[in-house]
Formats: sequence, C-alpha cells, structure tokens
Amino acid sequence: MTILSIVKHPAAILETKCQPITIFDSKLKRLVRDMQETMIEADGVGIAAPQVGKDMRLAIVDIEDDHGLIVLINPELLSAEGKQTDVEGCLSFPDLYGEVTRPNQIKIKAQNVKGQFYTFEAEGFLARAILHEMDHLDGVLFTSKVKKYIPAEELEKVDAE
Repeated sequence: MTILSIVKHPAAILETKCQPITIFDSKLKRLVRDMQETMIEADGVGIAAPQVGKDMRLAIVDIEDDHGLIVLINPELLSAEGKQTDVEGCLSFPDLYGEVTRPNQIKIKAQNVKGQFYTFEAEGFLARAILHEMDHLDGVLFTSKVKKYIPAEELEKVDAE
C-alpha cells in the first residue's frame, strides 16, 4: 500500500465536479486501499478522490465505529432530515476549522468496489462525514458552508478539556 499526497487548497481539482466511475477493477480496489492508508496516516475520518488528485466519484469514510470502512462510489443523496451544527476540518485545509450546519439523518445510494449498488442510512457525526466527502465529489468545499471559523489553537483548548 502507498501513502498518497494530499492535495491542498487552492488546487483546481478540489473545486471540480468529478467524473462517474464505470470500471470496477483491481486498480480501483488498490486506490481504495491507498486512500484508506493515506486517511489513517493523516488522522482523518474521510477522504475523497480529488483530495489525492483523482477526478473520480470515489470517497471513503471511517469514523472508527461499528460500520468500519464505508466506500462511496458514485454516491447519491436520497433523503436528508433534521439539522446539526458542529465543527469540521478538512485534510486539504490543514489547521482550518469552522462550524458547519448539515442534515442530521441521511439516506444514500452508492456502489461498492465490485460495482454493486447499496443503500445506507446514517445520522449524527457519520452523516456529517459522509456529506462532507460527497461534497468533495461535486467540487464543494466545506469553507463555502462555514458559519464561523475557529482557530486551531482554540480547538486544541476545547479538545484538552
């Protein structure tokens, strides 16, 4: 497995609507594994293909709960309910955090690495992480949704308490 370079803002690919995936082969499986290693190395909970320089509708999320690694290929949002506001960060914006409001419950449809369709429901932090990564696939950055920026030093104080 390979640790990939994480693309940082203002790279153009981060604001590009990504292309659908149509070929489900060993190269795709290897990319998913490499993205997972990269995400873990960077201490993230999700990463999208454009963040590693790939124009593909692929993202992964792992918030270290019972769901494990969630692979999102060509994901679509089917429904969204409720509201939650919390702090978000992004591997492509090191040391930048902000309060973002997102739906609290979601239902999505996506494909796995074999190309099989599945539906998935999530709420709370998992829903937030999935929506953040899905936004990347449409070239939407979390900074466009931030209500209030939070300096990294302030966030570290909160984490320490």
